[in-house]
Amino acid sequence: MNSEVDLHHAASDCPNCGASVSGNFCHQCGQETVLHPPSTREFLHEFIGHYVALEGKLLQTMKLLLLKPGQLSLEYLQGRRVRYIEPLRVYLTFSLIFFAVFKFMGEDHHIGNVKLKGVPVVVTDSHDKKKAPAAHPPGAAAAQPDENESDDPPVADDVRAELRKDETLQDIKKDLGEDNAGIVEKLEKIASAAADDDGAELKKVFFGSAPYAVFAMMPLFALYLKILYLGTGKRYGEHLLFALHTNAFAFLMLTLLILIPEGVPLVGKLLGLWLVFYLPTAMRRVYGGSRTLTALRWIVLMFLHVLTLTVAISATVGVGAAH
Repeated sequence: MNSEVDLHHAASDCPNCGASVSGNFCHQCGQETVLHPPSTREFLHEFIGHYVALEGKLLQTMKLLLLKPGQLSLEYLQGRRVRYIEPLRVYLTFSLIFFAVFKFMGEDHHIGNVKLKGVPVVVTDSHDKKKAPAAHPPGAAAAQPDENESDDPPVADDVRAELRKDETLQDIKKDLGEDNAGIVEKLEKIASAAADDDGAELKKVFFGSAPYAVFAMMPLFALYLKILYLGTGKRYGEHLLFALHTNAFAFLMLTLLILIPEGVPLVGKLLGLWLVFYLPTAMRRVYGGSRTLTALRWIVLMFLHVLTLTVAISATVGVGAAH
């Protein structure tokens, strides 16, 4: 007797978990009971239905995430979850997309109207050479040098920084003392890495470590919310859910701001304003409270989050560069 399940008829026992079933889906694990070999058309229909179509999870999630601050978190907390993408997956997806776009756009990119590109500088051949006298026509008197004019040639800012680097490290060594020689050694490695290859190594460390540092800050972001909303009765997990959704939106907006061409500044300004007002609007929708109190909580939250985020990224990059 053939023990395989007839793939064209409903099974009396679930092939996945073995539970007795009487409908089109198993009440135990949720798998379909009417099975058949999948066709190419069904694969395409499943993809479109779940990710592209208007009733799909992606567009339903994006609609609430973009247009109704905090509503996606409320939907999840109120038990309406299956129609939306899971919070952690939403956050990871948009954060990884942001760092990928930020990395592969190179140095010549911008966020809104703020251009993120280093200004090229002209560096003289040698900073210790005297400035060559300017050429003058034959018979003309040579221009007398100005007593107030320095003989040193103009030096670009990055060259001046390079000239002061050794002096700065010596001051740090003096301040830290011999007992902290290990810290000074790591600082020297970081300074050396920044000077080599125009900082290429540090950029590599940044893009390799910053996403992990940002992700590690999510529990702290939720903790700040927990402290700011003491007495509301909300659990830490609810604050973490809200943190994932709001930070996913922030990464999505930053990605769009990078991708928007510079020729359409109005769109960038509108997205920037929406990014600023999104979080306090979401906080008021999920947690309630007056506008004034929400604004105060938002200011404190942003200050703490930016501070810890800066420290975390700097520490992560520093440790990576030192090794």
